[in-house]
Amino acid sequence: MLTLLTAPVLAGLLAAPAASASPVVVALPQLYPELEAFYVDLHRTPELSLHEEKTSAKLAAKLRALGYDVTEKVGGFGVVGVLKNGNGPTVLIRADMDALPVEEKTGLPYASRVVAKDDSGVDVPVMHACGHDVHVTSLLGAATLLSRATKSWRGTLVLIGQPAEEGGGGALRMVKDGLLARFPKPDYAIALHDTPALPAGTLGYTPGFALAAVDSVGITVYGRGGHGGRPEATIDPIVIAARIVTALQTIVAREVSPFDAAVVTVGSIHGGTKSNIIPDEVKLQLTVRSYKPEVRRRVIASIERIAKGEAEAAGAPRAPRVVVDGHGATYNDPVLTRRIVAALTRTFGTDHVVETPPVMGGEDFGEFGKAAGVPSLIFSLGASPAAAWSAAAGDITKLPSLHSSDWAPDKEPTLKTGAAALVVAAMELLRKP
Repeated sequence: MLTLLTAPVLAGLLAAPAASASPVVVALPQLYPELEAFYVDLHRTPELSLHEEKTSAKLAAKLRALGYDVTEKVGGFGVVGVLKNGNGPTVLIRADMDALPVEEKTGLPYASRVVAKDDSGVDVPVMHACGHDVHVTSLLGAATLLSRATKSWRGTLVLIGQPAEEGGGGALRMVKDGLLARFPKPDYAIALHDTPALPAGTLGYTPGFALAAVDSVGITVYGRGGHGGRPEATIDPIVIAARIVTALQTIVAREVSPFDAAVVTVGSIHGGTKSNIIPDEVKLQLTVRSYKPEVRRRVIASIERIAKGEAEAAGAPRAPRVVVDGHGATYNDPVLTRRIVAALTRTFGTDHVVETPPVMGGEDFGEFGKAAGVPSLIFSLGASPAAAWSAAAGDITKLPSLHSSDWAPDKEPTLKTGAAALVVAAMELLRKP
């Protein structure tokens, strides 16, 4: 059973001999009030994907004040901060910055009340319901501590404030904008992600596949509309769409090995305007999750085959239009994972660094390591408040999930642990004088 690493216990740990492997972290308690203020401000002022103008400016200003060479507007509102400190490895540390169209219901005194226009021009509430404000603040904490302790390490830090992680392809946008050509190429890439599935102050790791490939699939089914009372004069795209939805369920059940993971979910179906009108077309939206590239390719191909086959069987006037957009799975290099986990365990103890199973949630962080051809690792940062974790007694379904309007990380132990963990990971990889 996990014991809780509360704020007082964490502060004591970071000042105790157990933290001697990373003396840089000892300065964290004094830095915390500044980090908390930054976090609260970010939480109050979230911005949607591809609209992170103010968030990126705030991070850029902080990094510039610390002495980093800062470039803004990389792949959108991406921020890159570089700190060169002699000969040694180059370590990329990434934090995503965007928020979600969710109305916050946490009741926190610093809860978001922001309303913004989405890409369709519709007014939507905005909230940091996935904890990206935690990620940016943890990155700033690590950036501060490492910039003040350059005598303790050698190498180059490349700190990334990434836009548009939430379905906007922000990592690939930065890569396509010359991230690896314009800035030092990393030898390693690391990141963290908050989670309600661990108590605040606890870290989790998953060797190998950790997060799924995510593909958004749009299917437009074409028919021939007409009067609902004369279906024989039409080709009903609603019926075709219904058959497609049913047939899609056989992909995972009958075309994917039971030893491989995959998910095909139809999240929306839209068609028609009135009960007595058969429409000309119906639109489906799917999310597809997988790990292995070959499974990903097969599932997408099966979706296209089924959609076209059902349309042809119904005599549709044209084949469905299938549009796929997504990113690959996040793979934690096992060797790098063992190395970082050993360093984290030396600092936080075995009770607070635990192995966790892979999940079908998605993350585009892995695209940085893939593009650079270097090992990468994203680890989990527990953020559930102590009281809520204890009340749930290990049943995480009783806790608010990420993307929930009720998600509220326990900020002090979460932020302190996040910043400390990034410092420990970076110090393990950077060459010591």
